[in-house]
Amino acid sequence: MTVPVLEAGRGSLPSVPAASPPDRLSGISVIMPVRDEADHLAEAVGSVLGQDYPGGIQVVLAVGPSRDDTPRLAREMAELDPRVVVVDNPSGRTPDGLNLAMTLVRHDIVARVDGHGALPPGYLDTAVATLLRTGAANVGGVALPEGRTTMQQAIAVAMGSPLGMGGARFRVGGREGEAETVFPGVFRREWIERVGGFDPAYDRAQDWELNLRIRQAGGVVWFTPDLRVTYRPRSSLTALARQFFATGQWRRRLATQHENALGPRYLAPPVTLVLVVGGALGSPWWPPFGVLPLGYAVAVAVGGVAIAQGQSAAVRVRVPAALATMHLSWGAGFLWGLRGR
Repeated sequence: MTVPVLEAGRGSLPSVPAASPPDRLSGISVIMPVRDEADHLAEAVGSVLGQDYPGGIQVVLAVGPSRDDTPRLAREMAELDPRVVVVDNPSGRTPDGLNLAMTLVRHDIVARVDGHGALPPGYLDTAVATLLRTGAANVGGVALPEGRTTMQQAIAVAMGSPLGMGGARFRVGGREGEAETVFPGVFRREWIERVGGFDPAYDRAQDWELNLRIRQAGGVVWFTPDLRVTYRPRSSLTALARQFFATGQWRRRLATQHENALGPRYLAPPVTLVLVVGGALGSPWWPPFGVLPLGYAVAVAVGGVAIAQGQSAAVRVRVPAALATMHLSWGAGFLWGLRGR
């Protein structure tokens, strides 16, 4: 069969009439921006196509330039299953891929799924039922980091703890209700189109920023712990540091544009980094300064071991390093900001 492929660069969503809010069981279009996801793509797409959902499923893969076999695998999936379509994302940027995928969606409900994610059975049924029950514009739940290697497992423990990610409900769970943002998001299509789609200015944090505009326009973003998505974390501390440095940079960008996008939870990493580095540099001149980095190291070590109870010894000894990498890389990215943008 001929695989639908759209050649496009950065741009806005097409001008189309807004879809009506679903008042009955509706089909779902799943949009998935991917690049360098050859190790996870089959699992992610399979978890969507394997859903026992009677309303109809479409998967739109926005494929960016990759160093692995992701483009070939995506096209093979489309050739094997007509529910899968492919759109080229020349820039490789996530917001561009999401907006390009939106040009091919066929259904009134749009679910975002990451190439690192995997949906559990019944996920789409629960998401649609929650949309109908609450009248929300977007619903989502908890990201469950799940590692395969020892280091991935350690990073997963750190990411799933308030000690690592703060109190965000989509990271650590919590009570059902309205939220600032959710992971990864199942939307009424009309709301994405009403607020203009994903902002191409945001390489990261585009979900938070989109949900902010939805809330400002009067829509409800709803969290439910009944929606749980498996997420494959980075496999090394170097990759984790790059991820969190970039996340910190984009949170700084978001905070400069939206005054209510910054709170104590987001300021904790840069403040921690300043205190740790300042204490280390100042201790030769005034030894009591050394308490700051030493105290942080002890807190991370004790806390890391505590949250890793029940894990193997190999995992437990790696959790403190994962926590410190997350905190300090995020803080460095926030303080550094986005140069030249």
